[in-house]
Amino acid sequence: MTLFEKIANHEIPAKIVHEDDDLVAFHDINPQAPHHIIIIPRRPIASINEVEPNDAELIGKMVILAKELAQRLGVSDSGYRLVFNCGAQGGQTVEHVHLHLIGGRQLHWPPG
Repeated sequence: MTLFEKIANHEIPAKIVHEDDDLVAFHDINPQAPHHIIIIPRRPIASINEVEPNDAELIGKMVILAKELAQRLGVSDSGYRLVFNCGAQGGQTVEHVHLHLIGGRQLHWPPG
């Protein structure tokens, strides 16, 4: 069981900002900006490389939730970044698909 599954199951404390039958969103413990939320599906999928066509609705729900959270956080007009990391060289450290919502400061390109 991954760290993210344990957070979704309330086995590890986290500052959860959203929960529903499909998704959980919580504050990153190592934020890279004033607002840094992690959005995960409850159903574990190891990485973007494991996403199948029948996961399209679930991945879409993650993006829609990110948009809604950005609006609630007040960063939708000023701008924010959505990031899926995939694999070790892509920066993925937990083998559970997750979407980073990062905002609240100027984000530079390219990222690290």
